[in-house]
Amino acid sequence: MLHLRVISPPEDTERVLGLLTTEAGATNVVVLAGAAREPAGDLVLADVVREAATPILSGLRKLGVHEHGSIAIETVDAALSRNAQRAADAAPGLSGDAVVWDEIEHKTGEETEISGTFLALLAVATIIAGIGVLLDQPILIVGAMVVGPEYGPLASLSVGIVRRRARSIRRSLLALGVGFPVGIVVTILTTWGLDALGLVDKDMLLRERPLTDFIWRPDALSWVVGFFAGVAGMLSLTSAKAGPLIGVLISVTTVPAAANIAVALAYGVPHEAGGSALQLLINLAAIVVAGVATLLVLRWLWRLRRG
Repeated sequence: MLHLRVISPPEDTERVLGLLTTEAGATNVVVLAGAAREPAGDLVLADVVREAATPILSGLRKLGVHEHGSIAIETVDAALSRNAQRAADAAPGLSGDAVVWDEIEHKTGEETEISGTFLALLAVATIIAGIGVLLDQPILIVGAMVVGPEYGPLASLSVGIVRRRARSIRRSLLALGVGFPVGIVVTILTTWGLDALGLVDKDMLLRERPLTDFIWRPDALSWVVGFFAGVAGMLSLTSAKAGPLIGVLISVTTVPAAANIAVALAYGVPHEAGGSALQLLINLAAIVVAGVATLLVLRWLWRLRRG
């Protein structure tokens, strides 16, 4: 369930209340007339089940509340209310399958900012994966998967395509286009530094690496893995029961491939760098295609249930 905090211009409050009281899925509606000061207006509070959130938020947008007032959305972890249960029963669909478009756009949009933290996390993840490649240690690859933040822009790109948001698409592509090269360059420099210290060497890259050589040898399964990783990631993102470890799954074919590119370039092994680059491109594309397809299917199911 979601909690809405709406600041409505006084002249629009009755229409806001009309929307909340007629749309199935809204309950616990409270009005505090004149309570808001910045922006000035009436404060309207309501609890809304997730499966009814999209039409209600869309209705509030049509009223222009977001332009002259404010709409805030909070997640309610538990609601002990018979009215809330009746609201959930009245709304079509299931909470776990509901896509709250405004929520997902905001959530993914924040992940496209090219901040210092984003670049640092991606660089650190790539460095860890690069060391894992040289040592042929899957545990380090998994560690890099935990750190990697790249699924945010990939999810935002999928949402932008489905919602036809050119700005989201541009920001996502820019984040990926800057983040991965920065991670690769930093990993190249780190590899050279570790080599100078005698901690790693080229022979580690050229020897047999049975546990991690899949990273630079893409095949048909590379697309399959990337596609289903994208499906799992988008379902986790849109579901109210999102799992915190979904980034581990998503990073399986992105950060490690970027790390292998960096290490191969650092040691002048172009064929391995090329294979890793192809692996990276295949899986980035597969994840985005899967994300778009998943969102389209979820939207179709939601419209089908609403009749």
